[in-house]
Amino acid sequence: MVFFHTRPAWQLPEGKATPERIFWQRRRFMKSLIGAGVGLAAASAGACQQSQTLESDLEHTLGKPLSGIARSPAFADAGREPTAQRYASSYNNYYEFGGSKAIWANAQALPTDPWTLTVTGLVKNPTTYDLADLTQRFTLEERIYRFRCVEAWAMVVPWIGFPMRALMAAVEPTAAAKYVRFTSYYDPAVTPGPSFGMPRDLPWPYTEGLTVEEMANDLAFFAVGVYGRTLPKQHGAPVRMVVPWKYGFKGAKAIVNIEFVAAQPATYWNTLAPKEYTFEANVDPAVPHPRWSQAKERLVGESTALFTWEEQPTVIYNGYGEYVAGLYAR
Repeated sequence: MVFFHTRPAWQLPEGKATPERIFWQRRRFMKSLIGAGVGLAAASAGACQQSQTLESDLEHTLGKPLSGIARSPAFADAGREPTAQRYASSYNNYYEFGGSKAIWANAQALPTDPWTLTVTGLVKNPTTYDLADLTQRFTLEERIYRFRCVEAWAMVVPWIGFPMRALMAAVEPTAAAKYVRFTSYYDPAVTPGPSFGMPRDLPWPYTEGLTVEEMANDLAFFAVGVYGRTLPKQHGAPVRMVVPWKYGFKGAKAIVNIEFVAAQPATYWNTLAPKEYTFEANVDPAVPHPRWSQAKERLVGESTALFTWEEQPTVIYNGYGEYVAGLYAR
């Protein structure tokens, strides 16, 4: 179990934090779309046109204000300032809506009201939650978490939501439940998937999974908001998984079903490319992806838009070893 008594390796000096009010320039935004990093796709002509009114358009995609939300004292400091929202909300992976990072406009097609989330499987109290339940039934709090993508880029995000264990307490998994499967919204008429570079027979809908012990961990979180507002659609509205010690693809978006099961469930990326994307998928600098190193991570922000990436060392479990290392003791 690791405890940081001095500044941990992942924590940068305050002077290196991304300034919140740096102006988002159109040309800089386009550079962030077309360059510098594993997994970035070439920008389309449509994205070029959208970028001309990026700031005003993006503002309309953000969620409704959430007031009176207390910040969790245990997760109030991630070691650097949160990534400016204009970057975090316009630089997203969401393969249901395309293969580039600039899917925020496409994602506005996601229908979120009405919404139902069903909890099924090996539980004593199967339950269906509606949209109001997600923001009113559970006590909401803000947590500032580091976010690490398997593509070796990183952010710091102020999520609003509730611990996964709160939902577990409500539905009461049985002793036979060993794993949990999370299923995302999918409708081929709304979520066309990436249009290039991917096979046509993708394993939709998007599913992810955790062990019951992982879901009950203090860090495991359901996000219903971000940056003081309900989740924008590009972040996975109205509810998504946040498991900050794992790579970002483990965080299923727009969840419609949670099923407690006895056996390890099939998951999207592990099914598609099991040698590249493991079921466990914990952040580990010593275990490279087959096509790139995980030893360092590139920080999304102004440096991204300038076509230059600010980097820092990757830390095991994304720096959250004190919370989760015991889950994986052999």
